[in-house]
Amino acid sequence: MNFKNFFKKLSVMAGGSAVMLSGNLTAFAADASGENAMSTGSAVLSTFILPMVVLIFLYLLMIRPQQKQEKETRQMQESLQAGDEIVTRGGIVGIVLRVDENTKTVLIETGSNHVKLRVVRDAIIQNITAEEAASAEQAKAQKEKNNKAISLGKPKDE
Repeated sequence: MNFKNFFKKLSVMAGGSAVMLSGNLTAFAADASGENAMSTGSAVLSTFILPMVVLIFLYLLMIRPQQKQEKETRQMQESLQAGDEIVTRGGIVGIVLRVDENTKTVLIETGSNHVKLRVVRDAIIQNITAEEAASAEQAKAQKEKNNKAISLGKPKDE
């Protein structure tokens, strides 16, 4: 199928803007040799590919990491337990006393005078207890990795 027929069919299916596009391109293709007609088709194809590449790039750089972070935050909020030290969006630091699954709220205790607050579970942005445990575990794994790397060599006295 040549490009002239393709753009005529496209203009019939798509309407006004495609008519202008196909009219310009078919006029150019009619004046050009067969090789130029092929390059015109590839130019049109590249104008559709470039925006798609930009959209994919934006998805990979902006949308996907944000979705990943939101998923991790949701998992953290669902795994809250009594005794965890947390931070709310408003900056309140407290210790979880009770998690109510029915109302999706958390009862926390703040300050040295034992003030108790009930906050919505979605308002919690950080679980300090879990982060400290994860960093301690990561430090332990790194230390074991360093010890294995050192002990792989031959002893010096052999």
